[in-house]
Amino acid sequence: MKYRKQYIDVDVAISASGQMLPRIIHWTDGRQYTISKVKAVVPSPAMKAGGQGDRYTVMLENQERFLFFERPTDSDDASMVGRWFVEAPVMTNG
Repeated sequence: MKYRKQYIDVDVAISASGQMLPRIIHWTDGRQYTISKVKAVVPSPAMKAGGQGDRYTVMLENQERFLFFERPTDSDDASMVGRWFVEAPVMTNG
């Protein structure tokens, strides 16, 4: 099965120490998922969809899932700190 990056909106809290803590995922169809726990954050490639960044292991509805944060490689926009994505299967007809 092939996968692609699905960029999504994420509500994030920033701690006083500067740590990003994702709180709510906004799926492209309007559904929202509350992250009950961030279990781990590690620098890691997205093995299925490609790309490099930080992999957040999070709990969504009692299921462990991966959420990725991708930093821009070349941006002149100081407000652009990065984008969130998940690995989504590519749907094929057949």
